[in-house]
Amino acid sequence: MANRVIVTLACSDCKNRNYHFQRGKKSEKKLEIKKFCANCGKRTAHKETK
Repeated sequence: MANRVIVTLACSDCKNRNYHFQRGKKSEKKLEIKKFCANCGKRTAHKETK
């Protein structure tokens, strides 16, 4: 598990950091997933932040 990093996903609308995720270090692209934001009350795109 040495090649894994923990990243935080933030809502693209309200910038609230809602989710923590693991991904490989070799991934060059930033992760973007549609997830439910409890602050907004709807499904929005969540982008990787550090």
